Amino acid sequence: MPHTIQFLLTQDRVALESALSLDAGTARIEVQMLLQRVLGVNRAYLLAHPERQLDEVQQGSYHVLLQRRIAGEPLAYILGEREFFGLSFRVTPATLIPRPDTELLVELALQQLPQHGCVLDLGTGSGAIALSIAHSRPDAQVTAVDASADALDVARENARRLNIGNTRFVHSDWFTALAGEHYDLIVSNPPYIEDADAHLEQGDLRFEPRSALASGADGLDDIRRIVAGAQEHLDAGGWLMFEHGYDQAARARELLSASGYAGVFSARDLSGIERVSGGRYAGASTQAIR
Repeated sequence: MPHTIQFLLTQDRVALESALSLDAGTARIEVQMLLQRVLGVNRAYLLAHPERQLDEVQQGSYHVLLQRRIAGEPLAYILGEREFFGLSFRVTPATLIPRPDTELLVELALQQLPQHGCVLDLGTGSGAIALSIAHSRPDAQVTAVDASADALDVARENARRLNIGNTRFVHSDWFTALAGEHYDLIVSNPPYIEDADAHLEQGDLRFEPRSALASGADGLDDIRRIVAGAQEHLDAGGWLMFEHGYDQAARARELLSASGYAGVFSARDLSGIERVSGGRYAGASTQAIR
């Protein structure tokens, strides 16, 4: 039976709260976003027309989306998009869902990126990091790599949708397909969760690609590969920066220092958690690929 916008906002907010342990505000926003998608309207319309009744087709479409969310499927996958760094990115189950914490990595990268610099984004997924940097710095050349061909297809589509042309996409297992290439800056949001971490079977993580989440017994296998391999692809004075887990900053700094990086640092996100670490390569100068 079709219902009004107000009825659904009230009834289904409670349903999401109960099913997903969401707070009332978050649950209400999620119901609004599902209704916006089905009705093709913005949030202001919902607030101005609470008495509008959905027709049977709309009600059926909305119910399908709501049940997917109640079952725990991430809202970003249901809607097929997620905002990141002021841009709207298409996301699919082949990619991680971009998260606000990762915007710190983009901000730090932009601070260190020289004019007409060359950037490498390792494990690009939806392209959120690479394309945010490329959009902010049209003078830069950004290379985005991923071991997943499906993820690269999503990233390429996002570049087309956002009309960002100063990027290229390479199918590669980290540095494997990049022999001889050098960059001013290398960034990554790699897998960093421990293989046995119970959180992998909880919440949104259940639906995201495990290969983009877990990385060995201590979660640092891929970070080790990146730290060890990056120097072969960095110009002298170039920076390596990567995201890591909430309790991995000290170990990340140790790995960087042991590999000879200078200016090793960790930076805190808006929650006060050390979320990004990095260092500068001080080796012999090479010409960055253009």
